[in-house]
Amino acid sequence: MPKVTKEDALLYHSRGRHGKIEVIPTKPYCTQFDLSLAYTPGVAYPCLEIEKSPEEAYNFTAKGNLVAVISNGTAVLGLGDIGAMAGKPVMEGKGLLFKVFADVDVFDIEIDEKDPEKLIEICARIAPTFGGINLEDIKAPECFEVETRLKSMLDIPVFHDDQHGTAIISGAGLLNSLEITGKAIDKIKMVVCGAGAAAISCSRLYVKLGIRKENIVMVDSKGVINKKRKDLNKYKQEFITERDIDSLAEAVKGADLFLGLSTANMLSKEMLATMADNPIVFAMANPDPEITYEDAMATRNDLIFATGRSDYPNQINNVLGFPYIFRGALDVRATTINEEMKLAAAKALASLAKDPVPDVVLMAYNVSKLAFGKDYIIPKPLDPRLISCVAACVAKAAIETGVARRPITDWEAYKKTLDKRLSIHIKRVGELGEF
Repeated sequence: MPKVTKEDALLYHSRGRHGKIEVIPTKPYCTQFDLSLAYTPGVAYPCLEIEKSPEEAYNFTAKGNLVAVISNGTAVLGLGDIGAMAGKPVMEGKGLLFKVFADVDVFDIEIDEKDPEKLIEICARIAPTFGGINLEDIKAPECFEVETRLKSMLDIPVFHDDQHGTAIISGAGLLNSLEITGKAIDKIKMVVCGAGAAAISCSRLYVKLGIRKENIVMVDSKGVINKKRKDLNKYKQEFITERDIDSLAEAVKGADLFLGLSTANMLSKEMLATMADNPIVFAMANPDPEITYEDAMATRNDLIFATGRSDYPNQINNVLGFPYIFRGALDVRATTINEEMKLAAAKALASLAKDPVPDVVLMAYNVSKLAFGKDYIIPKPLDPRLISCVAACVAKAAIETGVARRPITDWEAYKKTLDKRLSIHIKRVGELGEF
């Protein structure tokens, strides 16, 4: 892949129609009669139907396929607190990914508000517009409170992707890594480098998958989260270790899994050398991981290594999750995205990586072969099977756990509609070409 330069990126965002997304009509509008149906007087009839039965909004408006991508710009990618307006290109990019991968429409909403109480109130008041809310780039620990409160207040899915997306995708990679190495999930020792939103959420989901909490050591910028610490918020307190250790170097000795969600160069070659046989290293700091691929490979040849980068094997990429998780949730009009739906997504991704890879994926990545193993533990983002695989499993979990308002009975027909959604947008992207 060519190196991304500042000039290329600025030109991409500014040339032609500025930005990355637009709103387009979905109904005829060329005649006076069309306009009378779209607006006054015709629009009064669906308004009155919705007044009588609010659920009719799903039939007469775009609500059912519309997600709000909401951020206050306090934790934007690796850039930190750059503000709501400066974070807008990221939120537009998220909207683009929602649309092209899962045909989900998006309004990106940047809110200039750091007070979590006020942010919660704003989100709750605009919620009737949407079928779901994707919270994005809100710093910890406020992000936990914002999501938890909104989930309790609203009857639509609310999902903080920085937390759960990373957890779900890396969870799939973990399941397959354990299968490859032959290690039992309830026996492995895990070190988490970082204690922010993604680190907490990953650790919680891994416990749901079977890791024992007492086998987890979490390390933040001040050292190991242990009983000696008096500066821990309630979220970090969930992962206090009983071990009498203070440093990352001590923590990684004999560890089976290193989960990095911190900053570059935290894991030295010397530390990596002290890990258990056949270690699993997820070094996901962006853009530069906790240890480089080159250093890791030069240190050991028995490890499974993953990063957040696209130029190395095993990219832990959230685009494998959020478009399809929302697709499945929207299609059954789920009232929430619960733990069972997240676990279903992780297990679906893990399972798909074991299936033969179609030629269209090999062509997209210019490789002759991809097969389940150390260098292929999760599917590639451009795999067209993702939408029918993941969305269907999420939808099924929603129905089975009683949070779906519109059940699906013909699953094969549903999967065909998902594939059709994808093919339409692949065609549109091809028509877009160079703009």
